[in-house]
Amino acid sequence: MPSDEVSRDTIAAIATPAGRGGIGVVRLSGAAVPEISKKLIGRLPAPRHATVAVFRDRRGERIDEGIALYFPAPRSYTGEAVLELQGHGGPVVMQQLLAACLDAGARLAEPGEFTRRAFLEGKLDLAQAEAVADLIDAASREAARSALRSLSGEFSAAIDALKTQLIELRALTEAMLDFPEEEVDALHRDEAAGRLAAVKASLEDLLARSRQGSLLRSGVHVVIAGRPNVGKSSLLNRLAGEERAIVTPIAGTTRDALREPVQIEGVPLVVVDTAGLRAASDMLERLGIERTQRELERADLVLAVREAGTSDSSPQDLPPGVERIDVYNKVDLVPGFHAPSGAVAVSAKTGEGLDALRRAILAAAGWSSTGESVFLARERHLRALERARAHIETAGAQLPRWEFFAEELRLAHLALGAITGEFTADDLLGEIFSRFCVGK
Repeated sequence: MPSDEVSRDTIAAIATPAGRGGIGVVRLSGAAVPEISKKLIGRLPAPRHATVAVFRDRRGERIDEGIALYFPAPRSYTGEAVLELQGHGGPVVMQQLLAACLDAGARLAEPGEFTRRAFLEGKLDLAQAEAVADLIDAASREAARSALRSLSGEFSAAIDALKTQLIELRALTEAMLDFPEEEVDALHRDEAAGRLAAVKASLEDLLARSRQGSLLRSGVHVVIAGRPNVGKSSLLNRLAGEERAIVTPIAGTTRDALREPVQIEGVPLVVVDTAGLRAASDMLERLGIERTQRELERADLVLAVREAGTSDSSPQDLPPGVERIDVYNKVDLVPGFHAPSGAVAVSAKTGEGLDALRRAILAAAGWSSTGESVFLARERHLRALERARAHIETAGAQLPRWEFFAEELRLAHLALGAITGEFTADDLLGEIFSRFCVGK
C-alpha cells in the first residue's frame, strides 16, 4: 500500500551510530536516487555491486573516498531505489556527506522513515517492522533471538494461521446465516462450537508465548527491600556477580538506590538495592528511605529481605498488589534453618540458595523455560490478543445466535489484523515509527 506523499521525496540519513568509527554509512531512498548518485559520485553504480567512488559536494570538492552500493526498486530494503555510501566514520565526514546529499535534492529522513517505507511498500508487515527496532534494542541474547524470529515472520505467520482459522469459522457462520433452515443449523452447530474451541486454544497458546517474550523485551524491575543490615547490598552483589554495592557492618550504609542490570536465563532484570526501611536518624537517611518508597511503587517484583533465625519482620509498608518474594538471608549463621512455605532461604555470603532465588524470581515474573520459541511482543500486541480473546469468549456465549456470533468473530479478526498492520490507523503508525532511530 504505497503512499504517494511518502514516495515523492527522496530521504537521506546517517545510518551508523554517532561518534567515531572505521566506517560510517549514509543511506538514501527514493525516486531521485539515480540523479543524486550522479551528482555525488559522477555515475549510478551497477546494482548490488560494491563500487569504489569519490564522494563530492555540490562544488565538486572531494569529501571522502569509499564504497557505493545501489539497490534498484523494488529489490531493496524500502522497496524504493536505495543508495548506501560507506565512508570513513568520523562525525565531520559523515555530516559533510549528509549535507551533500541534501544539497543534491534529498531531505533529512524522520526517525524510522526507512522502515516505515518498507512497511508501506509491502516489504515488511507491521509486526516485522517493529521487530527491526526490537532487534536493535535487544538487551539480551534471548531477546535478540526472539526479535529475529519476529523479523523473519514467525510471529506474523502465527497470527496469520489464527486468522485463517477465524476466516474458516466465519465462512461456516455466513453459510448458516444464508441457509437458516433447522436441519442446516443442527448440522453445523457442533462443528462451529468445535472450531471455536480450536481457535480459542490456538489464541491462548499464542498469548502465553507472547507474554513470555514481552519479558525479554521490557525486562523486570526488581527492588530489594528490608530493614538496615539484613544483607540487601550483599544480595545485589551476588545476583550481579560482582561487587557493585558497598557492604559494611554499619547499618544504613546504603542511602541512594543502586541499579544493576542482571540476566537470568536470558531474561533482563534491573535489580535495585535500596536504603533500609526504618525510622530515619538524619535527613540523608530520610531522603534515602523516600527514594526507596518511590522505587517500591514502580517495582514489578519486591524481594522482601529479613535475617534468618531472628524476630525481624519483613517490610510491611509495601505498595498494595505488588508481587513479592520473602527472602531469609544469612542462613549460613543458622544451621538447619528452613524457610516458610513460599519463601526462599539464602546466604548472600556463601551463595547458598541463590539458584532457588533466581528460579523464584523468574516464576514470579511469569517466565517458564518451556523450550518453545517465544515472540518479542509489545504492549499493543498483548492488548490486541486480549481483545481478540474477549471477543472469542463472547462469541462462545452467543451460540446459536448466529448474527451476534458472526459479529464477535469479525471483531476478533479485526483485533488480530491490527497486529500485522492489516487494519491500522495512521496516527498509530506515526507513534510506532517515531520511536525508531534516525537512519532506520
